[in-house]
Amino acid sequence: MTRIMYIIIIVGFLDTFIQLPIITPYSLELGASYALTGAIVAIYSFTNMIGNILGGHWIDRFGRKKMLFTGMISVCIILFFYPFAQTGIQLFFARFFHGLAGGILIPAAFAYIGDQSGTRTRGKTMAFTGASIGIAAIVGPAVGGIMAARASIESVFLLVSGLFLVTSFIVLFFVKESFISTERGKFNFKEFVPLIKHPLIILSSLAAFALMISNGTLAFGLPLNVEEMNRTTEMTGMLLSTFGIIALIVFLSPINFIYDRFSAIKLISIGLFLIGIAMFMLSFMTTFISNFIAMITYGLGFSFIFPSMNKIIADASTKVDRGKAYGIFYAFFSLGVVAGSSMAGGFAQILGLPFLVCGVLMFLSVVIILYIDRRKV
Repeated sequence: MTRIMYIIIIVGFLDTFIQLPIITPYSLELGASYALTGAIVAIYSFTNMIGNILGGHWIDRFGRKKMLFTGMISVCIILFFYPFAQTGIQLFFARFFHGLAGGILIPAAFAYIGDQSGTRTRGKTMAFTGASIGIAAIVGPAVGGIMAARASIESVFLLVSGLFLVTSFIVLFFVKESFISTERGKFNFKEFVPLIKHPLIILSSLAAFALMISNGTLAFGLPLNVEEMNRTTEMTGMLLSTFGIIALIVFLSPINFIYDRFSAIKLISIGLFLIGIAMFMLSFMTTFISNFIAMITYGLGFSFIFPSMNKIIADASTKVDRGKAYGIFYAFFSLGVVAGSSMAGGFAQILGLPFLVCGVLMFLSVVIILYIDRRKV
């Protein structure tokens, strides 16, 4: 069952990554202004947060399998209508509902994996989920760009819609429910309050937010670094792939024993510290070698953080509230996506130092996380 979840996670994140090179040109092709194009790109992550919170309640109320299937088939239908959009406004509303549906899917998958994994091996299991996302991050943009160039942008949406349709039936026929609640109450935000106050969930959510801030800064600032070195966009792609490959090596190699051997909080702190170092390197060093070493450092930091965050959420929750816990966690994840690029742009505009400011924020996050950890003892 857990292996099927890895496939679902690959498909779920492939949906996001495959659209990275095409959603902006597709919006402009439909006649959207630059402002509307920015809104089209951002609205997915914004409604994803809403989907995460609402989905968390429904995952615990109706069960993981039902919400997995609902999320998968909903995304399948929404993606099918993408090619039929005639205006930027129509695409905006497609992205609006796409974000809601996608927001249900990912917390359901991770809640299921949390249910199925044992405490002793949960870290390694979460490392494999990180590898699944890494595969989607490496394959998605390349496939999206190639298909859009050689066939059409519309064909990309239809391909992903088809993948979601196939995966929906895999969920329907091959996944067994891991938890069925006896509660049938309506959505009430008060049920989230104990989880929002939980020190470990606060800690992991802060780490997720910080990680995605760094990711947004990287997406914004790295192409500018490459431009200053008078290199082509191929260099940007190679550098971004470097951090993904390093993370994959850690996730899939015997090195992944660290997630079950060492404290998840220590691994998160080390990971954020490494990302802070990488940001300082990107800020002050402008050679290819220094940028390459920075991306290796970033990849190591990322690999320490992602499985550890998810492990903490699974450990800090029970089957009764695990859907809500992952809903909160991935809402912070989505919030970081929304804030990352815009904060980087703002810091670049005002101070001209997006990487330096991000590095300081990473070190500050380490201090806050260690403080929260010490307070909970």
